[in-house]
Amino acid sequence: MTFENSRAAAVKSSPSMAVSMAAKRLIQEGRDIVDLSLGEPDFEPPAHVSDAACAAIRAGGLRYGVPAGNEPLRRAIAAKFSRDNGLSFGLDEIVVGNGAKQLLFDAFLATLEKGDEVVIPTPCWVSYGDIVTLNGGTPVYVECPAASGFKLTAAQLEAAITPRTRWLMLNSPSNPTGAVMTRTEYEALGAVLAKHPNILVLSDEIYEHILLADQPFVSFGEACPALRERTLIVNGVSKAYAMTGWRVGYAAGPKGLIAAMAKMQSQSVTSVSAPAQAAALAALDGDQSPVGEGVALFRRRAALVANRLGTIPGIDFAPPPGAFYAFIGISGLLGRRSPAGAQIVDDTAFARVLLEEFGVSSIPGIAFGAPGHIRFSIAASDAQLEKACDRLEAMVRALA
Repeated sequence: MTFENSRAAAVKSSPSMAVSMAAKRLIQEGRDIVDLSLGEPDFEPPAHVSDAACAAIRAGGLRYGVPAGNEPLRRAIAAKFSRDNGLSFGLDEIVVGNGAKQLLFDAFLATLEKGDEVVIPTPCWVSYGDIVTLNGGTPVYVECPAASGFKLTAAQLEAAITPRTRWLMLNSPSNPTGAVMTRTEYEALGAVLAKHPNILVLSDEIYEHILLADQPFVSFGEACPALRERTLIVNGVSKAYAMTGWRVGYAAGPKGLIAAMAKMQSQSVTSVSAPAQAAALAALDGDQSPVGEGVALFRRRAALVANRLGTIPGIDFAPPPGAFYAFIGISGLLGRRSPAGAQIVDDTAFARVLLEEFGVSSIPGIAFGAPGHIRFSIAASDAQLEKACDRLEAMVRALA
């Protein structure tokens, strides 16, 4: 008996989660594995965040929440956009979801008709295309090579647009490359979009605060205010506040779109957990110094990894300006053999050898639409990152 419909059968489980689970199985078997697969901070949220959740539980009275998110949290989100991005949103222009991923799903669920196209620059986060497919859309991938900083150009966008284009998907700072779009680059994309008034823009800004260089963050909404009524900005507390497991994301956009997304949520998960919303409120309204402390830690780790990778022959790596990943080019090492005799035909085989023979878990670039690369998460201790670089170097030098 077949249980999946055609949409479900057309997608795969999250590649990053699959690799992480494989690494965890090896760890349970007693193997010494450095797991750099998942992108989540390895430290705890600020104490006042956890305290707020506990206080909400002890106070009691926790019932079903408002599908769009509890009003105090939406007020805090509006204040965040004003404070950090110079953007003004009303409460009816904000929706809270169970992580940014659910908000992406709700946006596409509410808007896509069968065959509608979503332009997705690659390399891209592993779930973008599958979320589009699950909701009846067609992902249109646009390759953005390292030579262009892994960024979409105006000319590429213009060439990708068809009469079926419904959305443009953007992500800055980028997972997996760490690329950060400038105001000028956004304005060039905005000039193209101005000629196509039916195209919506989804700007995933979840890594907003994770800046590893001096390049400032600019929200797409700030750079292209003329497109406000067709722009959805998605963000959340997972990365900046080390709250991945709390599952709280938020989005801001035009009232009609936000209402449609809230309706989708009302028919699926109802609302976000009340204690998690209390924690997110404390994160956004409380002391922001832990965010800066976390960024300083990631900057130091990024410098450590960049220094180590710069000494390993045969790989191609440029330090990223944002997020907390190292996106490593390994095309020059393909076609060689591992010490155990495995033929390294592609980045998937490279990642498998790195895990099984050398004990480091990474994500192959093909999962991000960028074959010939692997991705390390640098959200790990200095000791773990040093060990991972030692093992990567040992592998590279051992290839025949």
